[in-house]
Amino acid sequence: MNKQRVSTGQAFRATLQRDLLIAYKRKNDMVNPFMFFLIVASLFPIGISPDSERLAEIAAGVLWISALLASLLAMDNLYRADYEDGSLEQLLLSPHPLYFMVLAKNIAHWLVSGLPVVLISPLIAYMLNLPSESYMTLFVTLLLGTPVFSLLGSIGVALTVGLGSRGLILAVITLPMSVPVLIAGTLAIEQTSNGASLGGYLAILGAMLVASISLAPLASGAALRISVN
Repeated sequence: MNKQRVSTGQAFRATLQRDLLIAYKRKNDMVNPFMFFLIVASLFPIGISPDSERLAEIAAGVLWISALLASLLAMDNLYRADYEDGSLEQLLLSPHPLYFMVLAKNIAHWLVSGLPVVLISPLIAYMLNLPSESYMTLFVTLLLGTPVFSLLGSIGVALTVGLGSRGLILAVITLPMSVPVLIAGTLAIEQTSNGASLGGYLAILGAMLVASISLAPLASGAALRISVN
């Protein structure tokens, strides 16, 4: 039994390392979500108002919406290459629990597309005139929320992996599931500006993350079996 547990851990690490290596070789997979987040957040002041007070009011929503759209942009790459080269079928035939293999791919996806967005967010917040006391809240909430975007998006990608054109369908599936995370993250930042307690919002985001880690890989694995078979 211990041997099986060790071999599953090795398969988990190998899947994670493989996806990170592939993403490193495909620079566009790493750069595109980051640049998209930067461009979208930068365009809001031009389209709405350059007034600093007005920007401060909308900064939280702008940053979260930009993070969600950047995550959605990167979603299509999660299983597409594996499906096209046949390695996804090999993953499904693996003797190791599919939950851990899917979780490894989701972690790699977030490290490539989500973590850079989280790291750059304070700089964009400064550009949007977000109050300085909200920077840490922004960072923590995005750190909790962006993995949820990746995990929930994985379900939509798994359901549509066999379709030729799936962009709109993927958005229709993923966006409604992501709205609660978007609302909780935005309200947490706004409450910081008003001096309110953040414990409730952080607990909600933490619960969403735990629930997503527990359930989303299972749902993604079931969807992959349906889509590929």
